[in-house]
Amino acid sequence: MRATGAFALLDSLKRHGVEHIFGYPGGAILPIYDEIYRAEERGDIHHILVRHEQGAAHAADGYARATGKVGVCFATSGPGATNLVTGIATAHMDSIPMVVITGQVPSNVIGSDAFQETDIFGITLPVVKHSYVVRDPQDIARIVAEAFHIAGTGRPGPVLIDVPKDIGLQEFDYVAVEPGQVNLPGYRPTVRGNNRQIANALKLIQAAKQPLLYVGGGAITANAHAELKELAERFQIPVTTTLMGKGAFDERHSLGLGMLGMHGTAYANFSVTECDLLIAVGARFDDRVTGKLDEFASRAKVIHIDIDPAEVGKNRGPEVPIVGSVKPVLQELLNLSQNIAPTEKPDTQAWLARIQRWREDYPLVVPYPDGKLSPQEVIVGLGQQAPDAYYTTDVGQHQMWSAQFLKNGPRQWISSAGLGTMGFGMPAAMGAQVALPDHQVICISGDASFQMNLQELGTLAQYGIKVKTVIINNFWQGMVRQWQQAFYGERYSNSNMDKGVPNFVKLAEAFGIKGMVVNHRDELEGAIAEMLAHDGPVLLDAHVTRDENCYPMVAPGKNNSQMLGLPERVLDRAAELVYCSGCGAKNTLHNRFCPECGTKL
Repeated sequence: MRATGAFALLDSLKRHGVEHIFGYPGGAILPIYDEIYRAEERGDIHHILVRHEQGAAHAADGYARATGKVGVCFATSGPGATNLVTGIATAHMDSIPMVVITGQVPSNVIGSDAFQETDIFGITLPVVKHSYVVRDPQDIARIVAEAFHIAGTGRPGPVLIDVPKDIGLQEFDYVAVEPGQVNLPGYRPTVRGNNRQIANALKLIQAAKQPLLYVGGGAITANAHAELKELAERFQIPVTTTLMGKGAFDERHSLGLGMLGMHGTAYANFSVTECDLLIAVGARFDDRVTGKLDEFASRAKVIHIDIDPAEVGKNRGPEVPIVGSVKPVLQELLNLSQNIAPTEKPDTQAWLARIQRWREDYPLVVPYPDGKLSPQEVIVGLGQQAPDAYYTTDVGQHQMWSAQFLKNGPRQWISSAGLGTMGFGMPAAMGAQVALPDHQVICISGDASFQMNLQELGTLAQYGIKVKTVIINNFWQGMVRQWQQAFYGERYSNSNMDKGVPNFVKLAEAFGIKGMVVNHRDELEGAIAEMLAHDGPVLLDAHVTRDENCYPMVAPGKNNSQMLGLPERVLDRAAELVYCSGCGAKNTLHNRFCPECGTKL
């Protein structure tokens, strides 16, 4: 059939299951938006008009994280395309599948510095999984099929398609390409792990006394929640997760230790410091997790399971590297271990008892200051009244408190981890809510982060997207203030947000959205209930204590057992006696090597 490039693009997106597009029109992409007009009239695709292109990228990202599907966003050339870059980089760092489509100036003027021309292909090369510039409309169907395949398989990530204006207008003999009809001989992600290495991993698990599962976002991507739970229970191995891995394992489970790392739980951080086997599952040993890298799990042998071979051994050399998708690797490991006798399984009871003591001695604490509202109690209150909600966050103290106190199910935790993008929360919640209209979606933001993309209140209002946004308002860039207090001599340079902060209730009302404010503890429970009961978007401004710090905290350059903000007796725990495997001499954990014989402890 004869069709334009724009029709081929929209038809190809429909064939790949795209129901929602987040975007903003402009000159170079108008031929495509003209086709969107027809597609919406047919009921093929629903376009969500954001107020800023960064919001489109974050919304597509949130859509993908909540569903596991590929998110799609559109922008025009020049500033429209460059406004997407932060959102593309956010998705790239967190391995989120997205297809990003940008308009471009006509082919015959590319390179002439035409109006609104930028080389978005070149600009985004470091932050995409792959990218295309369409030179011939006959390539569109193939390119879309390849883009979705690349974005959603292997280690997921964003793929860019740049479409010159004339390509969208050209007519040609269109032949559709169905999903999966791709020929990419150079792209063959390893899905199934090496059987010999999996067998070696099982031997290490059987020999361990103090094993620990360290789980990252790869377990979420692979939908390996059931396999992870079965493995942990079969061998009685405690589980700690990264910020990206939250929800992969039920934190209410007796084996769940919550998040580890810079603001992880004390018991997770002590566990990773003292384990003798670390099983890294879809995690990448990033600096916010490891602290001082050469002291991270320094007594442990390492099994590293990841679909990206570039990550295996990048920061920490494993004894057993396994390249493959988390789900089939864990399935094979479970199959191999099916007939193991109870006497051949590791005895972890003493290890679990020790962890339980840490859990009891150093729990996460919710302060209840006299006459004031603490940020932690706001988050706990949300978790109590909306335990099954999908939560998005912005970045900073509120993000870390949310990670500490919320107990999320699979895909119900959506947060910018690798890039740490302020302004991510509300547009990501918008994308999740569009994808899941019958579920509760709550964005937890900070007063500084929220102001980065507050214009998306207009999108919520236009489409009646019923996201509930809660601002943990301490009138500071809270995490910046905490670092300035702890490490910069209390020199609070440009981190106070008190002057110029908007009245968030009036701001919401200006967009036609319900606005609420909470100042005192006795208002909190009722306000949360009222917010959740409202059939539409709500902005709740919670005024909390201004000087609350987020603890525990691993200071830069320290190992995970050296946390700030814990009771002094935690130092006694770090000085517990251990016995040298070489000569049997007593040592404290402060010693990395036995002073008697030199054996590494």
